[in-house]
Amino acid sequence: MIDARLAAPLRRLLGPPARVLDAAGLRADQVSLAGFVLGLGAFAAISLGAFGAGLALIAANRLADGLDGALARRQGPTDRGAFLDIALDFVFYALVPLGFALADPGANALAAAVLIAAFVGTGSSFLAFSAVAAGRGLRAEAFPAKGIYYLGGLTEGFETILFFALICLFPAAFAPLAYGFAALCGLTTVSRWGMGWRAFDRRD
Repeated sequence: MIDARLAAPLRRLLGPPARVLDAAGLRADQVSLAGFVLGLGAFAAISLGAFGAGLALIAANRLADGLDGALARRQGPTDRGAFLDIALDFVFYALVPLGFALADPGANALAAAVLIAAFVGTGSSFLAFSAVAAGRGLRAEAFPAKGIYYLGGLTEGFETILFFALICLFPAAFAPLAYGFAALCGLTTVSRWGMGWRAFDRRD
């Protein structure tokens, strides 16, 4: 919901560390893969009930996700980088609730399943819109630096990470928080369906 407003401040904040990484010879794709490994670590920590460590690793994953984009802007964006960025992110987002399900199946498994299904709705509507928009040569004016058409909504990256922080800080409240966020994701999915219905109702 507010990702577009955060884009410019984050670019300024991540510019200096991206210059350091660029000078060190690191490539954006390497940072993307390293960030995903950190995300796997978050999943493992949460599965074992180490929620504080899980939150720290989630934060590290998100930092890497920002840095790979900053590096790509310095080094030149690539199709492979755009693919890795979105593909790895979507798996990471699903692994966090799965970790909570494994940490306490009796209390969390159903809520985690509902949340993952809601993530499928937001992710599939996002990618379906992006695929058709790409075929029409459209670009998202609010996210000009993104490698694909970036469709906003009620639950975007910032809101998802805020939710992840809340469930790590208050793991006993995972189920009600998950159901609430899944409902918001449902609203996002329906709104994206509506946007696609209106945007692609003609053959031109």
